[in-house]
Amino acid sequence: MEQKKLTRSTNKILAGVCGGIAEYFAIDPTLVRILYAALSVFSAGFPGLLLYIIMMILMPQPDLEA
Repeated sequence: MEQKKLTRSTNKILAGVCGGIAEYFAIDPTLVRILYAALSVFSAGFPGLLLYIIMMILMPQPDLEA
């Protein structure tokens, strides 16, 4: 059994962070993006932006196997 790995997505708008989270949990990427944007707005923006940048740095690129 192959273990799931949290990586950035190739289905990306900015850096693929929200798309990668959506792929990991097998949910719609648009839903994750909307929820993340709403969370960022309601937390005064800065913590959400900082968290996104940290995730962008820490999450590896996906292995693109043919």
